[in-house]
Amino acid sequence: MANPGQPTIRRGAEGGVVRRLQRALHRTPDPGVRIDGIFGPQTESQVKHFQQVSGLTVDGIVGPLTWAKLPNGGPMPFLKEGSDGAVVSKLQQVLTNGAPGKWITTPQGIDGKFGPHTKQSVEAFQAFGHVAADGIVGDHTWAVQLGAAGDTLESEVGLNFVL
Repeated sequence: MANPGQPTIRRGAEGGVVRRLQRALHRTPDPGVRIDGIFGPQTESQVKHFQQVSGLTVDGIVGPLTWAKLPNGGPMPFLKEGSDGAVVSKLQQVLTNGAPGKWITTPQGIDGKFGPHTKQSVEAFQAFGHVAADGIVGDHTWAVQLGAAGDTLESEVGLNFVL
């Protein structure tokens, strides 16, 4: 099960478990899902749509059966200056390959170390994606679409890095 031990939630819920739900819905894929931690009318509508296409009872309540059908809603790693490893290398690769004609600024190398050049590239990417340009890769940055096909930074870097 991709989302073990999650509580039953519905409209009005807030917090981390709602973010997990929203990330899972986003990965169905439904790029229109906003990851804000608030289970409001839009999230309820998206849950009902998911339940309908999944053959579940359409009630907008996310219980064990709905959680079991959803993809893993765990977070991607939170990356910032000082982060390192394979996920940073993959991020640098995606930022380098997509930069021409889009966000222009590259990390100036793929070394797996999130330094000042990677931060500048992330900030340029964030401006391209119309999210806060703070140089930190969190939920909003991972959800930025790279093009018309609906691929996101998260899907291009690889969901194998989901925590």
